[in-house]
This record gives sequence, C-alpha cells and structure tokens, in this order.
Amino acid sequence: MAIYNLGSINADYFYHVPHLPGPGETLAATDMTRGLGGKGANMSVAAARAGAHAAHIGAVGADGSWAVDRLTEFGVDTRHITSLADSPIGQALICVDDIGENSIVLLNGANHRIPESTIANALSEASPGDTLLMQNETLNQPETAKIARDLALYVAYAAAPFDAAAATAVLPFLDFLILNEVEAAQLQEATGKTPETLGITDVIITLGANGARWLHNGHSRDFPAMPVTPVDTTGAGDTFTGYVLAARDRNLPMEQCIALAMRAAALMVTRQGTADVIPDLKDVDGARF
Repeated sequence: MAIYNLGSINADYFYHVPHLPGPGETLAATDMTRGLGGKGANMSVAAARAGAHAAHIGAVGADGSWAVDRLTEFGVDTRHITSLADSPIGQALICVDDIGENSIVLLNGANHRIPESTIANALSEASPGDTLLMQNETLNQPETAKIARDLALYVAYAAAPFDAAAATAVLPFLDFLILNEVEAAQLQEATGKTPETLGITDVIITLGANGARWLHNGHSRDFPAMPVTPVDTTGAGDTFTGYVLAARDRNLPMEQCIALAMRAAALMVTRQGTADVIPDLKDVDGARF
C-alpha cells in the first residue's frame, strides 16, 4: 500500500523571538535557522518515518533541489516532484516565541504551479486501497480527489490553512477529514453542517493540549494529549496526520492509529524545527511520557 501526498514543499525560515510580534511592532530575533517544511512535506516525512511508502506529488523551484534531497533522505518517494525553472520554492517565515507558539507567513511559489501532468502520472501508479492525502497549500484538490475516488483510493484531507471554499469543494470525495477546533467551527459556519453530519467516514478534530476527538459513524471518542512541555508547536499537527494515515495504511485500528499519532505529536513539540526533526517510529515507541 502507499500514501500519495499532493502537498507543499517549503523552505522554512525560523526566527526566534521573545514574543510574537503585534501590529506595527519590530522585534529583534535571537536566532535564525533554515529547514525543510511545508505542510505537505511535513506529512510526507511523518508518514515515511512512521513506516509507510509515502510518494510526494509536488513542485520546487530551481532553488529547491536541496529540499528534494532531504525528502529522499527521510525515505520519501520523490519521483513525482517537478522542478520549475521560473518559480521559487515555497517559503515560510516562522516566528517562534519563548513558550513555543508561532506565527507564519507563507509564499506559495512553486506549490501553486504543480503541473496537472505530474499529478496524473503519480496517480496512474496508484492501486485501489492506496491513500491520497491533500492540504490547502497547493491547487487542484477537487480534481485530484475526484480522480482518486474513481480509482478507489482512500481520500484524506487536512483542512489547513483553512479556506471555506476549498474545503467545501472536496467534501463530496472524502473518506477522512482532519481539522482543528477553529477550522471545524469555520467549516460548520460555511456548510451549515456539524462535523458529525458531513457524511465522511472518519473525522478527527485536534484539540491542542486537550488531545483529539474522533468521529466515526455517529460515534465520538476523545483521546487525551500526552503531558509534555512544548518547545515548538510548528509541525505537530502535520506529524499527527502523517502518523495516523501511515498507521492506518498498516491496517491498524483507528483507535491505535490515533494513540500512536498522539505520541508522535507530543514528542514533536519537544523539538525545535519542522520536517528535519519529525520523530521516527523507533523514537515514538521508545518515548516515555
């Protein structure tokens, strides 16, 4: 089985600040680092490090070969990443404060120029039962979801960064939806439906420090978060998503998938960075909380 991830690839620039800047405020950063990121890349790395065959569908600019190399090092199948000569790699400028909270500014770059032929070529290799994963940092989600549904793939969608129109367009094709509390409220306002009544088999609402809630066929179950002191919350949700879907790809029951993903996300927030520091399965299994 495989997870095909239509997702973003970014160069993440981290600026460490005493607090998140307010309107009109200028702050001096104490440090700056560059790393691999993008919600798509983070989820592909998480899925690969959790033991899945993660095939990334995406694009970088001519300045992004290092990012493709990093994905390959982490075990991601990078054959379906296109290099574009006339577009920069996506970028994220991330401010992280002393308690681990962050604010992020994105430049879409090549993430909004993934050729349709790249997507088609990737999904031509997929088999029934494989997973298609998408987020909102790329384009062509409804068209790709429809192709995946016609191919009998399990269609998964992380509704972030949230856009009501984008989310509404893919809802008819989804088997799996993951979003946070704020996004769930925004989606309910846009559709007039609660998460339980969307007609999606599996819905997970992440609750931050309160854990996560799984909605399945009219039933709801809460999973508590692990007790940790966060250093950096960037990428924790992406790590959770990648681990859930990788565990499901190994045919684990969803309860076990979520419990494993909770551990991975808890370990992730104790580390500084994004894709470069996503824990592998050995780290997660050996962690003590």
